[in-house]
Amino acid sequence: MKAKKNAKATPAIDIGISTGDRAKIADGLAKLLADSYTLYLMTHNFHWNVTGPMFNTLHVMFMGQYTEQWTALDLIAERIRALGFPAPGTYREFAKLASIKEVDGNPKAMDMVRHLVAAQEATARTARAVFPAVGKANDQPTMDLLTQRLDVHEKTAWMLRSLLEE
Repeated sequence: MKAKKNAKATPAIDIGISTGDRAKIADGLAKLLADSYTLYLMTHNFHWNVTGPMFNTLHVMFMGQYTEQWTALDLIAERIRALGFPAPGTYREFAKLASIKEVDGNPKAMDMVRHLVAAQEATARTARAVFPAVGKANDQPTMDLLTQRLDVHEKTAWMLRSLLEE
């Protein structure tokens, strides 16, 4: 006697965005997730290792930044999942997808700030690069997410850059 299957097949995703368009958007968001995770890790590392006369200011500032980044990681990954694709989640995947390279050693405080300005701007560029696919697909939730991320990264880059002015 054969066992009868009670489970039904998972229904196809039917949110008004084609599978191909969802795949393009998810691919762009995977790159954004990789850059965001790399930025998170860099910022947290700098928080732990900053020294010098600006220690307290930078230590506290970096903590605010990496905390915000940590929350953003979940939002980006969950959007990829909502579009029907697996979110990357390993260092190997992130290293392959990220445009930001890890910083070797333990830079001086103001060099940390310079690295973070570049990483914030790189993450903004990665987010901005997803917009054409998102606009074509009329994907408002992803547009909203990208707009919020751009606002954070551009503002944070400006604040960090201000520390480098003489």
